[in-house]
Amino acid sequence: MNRDLYIDFAKGVATLSIVFIHTAFWSGQFYIPAEIRVFSLVFDVALFYALSGITSGANIEKTLYRLLKLQITYMIFVTFLFFLDYFFKVFGLTFFSLEWLQSFYSTFGSKYATTNVSTVPQWQNLGNWYLHQYTNADTFPVVMGSFWYLKVYYILTVFGVLILRFFPKHINWFIGLCIALTLIFNIFPEIYPAGQVGYVAFYMTVFLVGNKMKGKTIPVKIIPVLYGIVAAALVWMFWFYGSEIFYKINKNKFPPKIPYIIWSSFSLVTLFIFYNRLKIKKESFITHIGKNAIFFYFAQGISSSLVYFLVVPLKENMTWWALMILIYIVNIILAFIISLGLKKVDKLGWKTLELLRIKTAS
Repeated sequence: MNRDLYIDFAKGVATLSIVFIHTAFWSGQFYIPAEIRVFSLVFDVALFYALSGITSGANIEKTLYRLLKLQITYMIFVTFLFFLDYFFKVFGLTFFSLEWLQSFYSTFGSKYATTNVSTVPQWQNLGNWYLHQYTNADTFPVVMGSFWYLKVYYILTVFGVLILRFFPKHINWFIGLCIALTLIFNIFPEIYPAGQVGYVAFYMTVFLVGNKMKGKTIPVKIIPVLYGIVAAALVWMFWFYGSEIFYKINKNKFPPKIPYIIWSSFSLVTLFIFYNRLKIKKESFITHIGKNAIFFYFAQGISSSLVYFLVVPLKENMTWWALMILIYIVNIILAFIISLGLKKVDKLGWKTLELLRIKTAS
């Protein structure tokens, strides 16, 4: 069976969009206007959950094996990140000073400036990362700031494959249940549950709708209706919440509330409309990113942290839009290079684990 390059292309576009979001919302907080930061959220993580639904099946063993491989790759990455962060602190304290390190970390802004720097490794952080409690990595703050997606992905995929396996004829009922829960949580915000429930209620809807779309094409005559519904929802949102809701889209993302859900609906509708309609026949830079999305996702957290050190000295000497374009391009290049390195680290990690398995088995 030939690989569907549209899926890789869509993953690549979504990944590049995430890079732009993190360019705008992290280092971009120093110079990019709020309006541009909000518009960056048009193509967001909801696309990944929809694509996951399209590519998922009812094979529990295969799904759990895929998640296990992802967990091991994740653990290899955060172990590498832990020692990278630790050795940088040792380097700074040995050859410079605590004041120099604190000045270095202050580049990220007062919110992320660390006050607890020492040569003693914080092993509890590594343990927390393994268990998906994303305590901050001081040297690369964007990494853990973007990992909330991964925890939700694990939960979503496990529950999703159980629904697909044991309730294949009742998927529409589960979609309705998730929509109902999302509406209830938003109508009665005082009962909106903490933790992952709100995330899963909405993103499970996206996942299951994506699965229902597998192999299907939206009829041409339905396209204007779908975009009309999106437009009507946006008009209602601004009428009901007022124009100031535009600047609060990101706050409504964690966890997803009605304004963010409406805001992200345009990208989801666009994804489904082009699915099985836009034919991608050749490999490209974007499909390459899509095929290696997880390594690029890991890498962009590091690269989005590094670009702070370009933004701070340049923001007073360049117009915001020129600096934004420059930083975005640099961010993509850095993420691409780092992702290649992370693939090699991952390969080395798997070889080490295999060696340990052989040694302990004998």
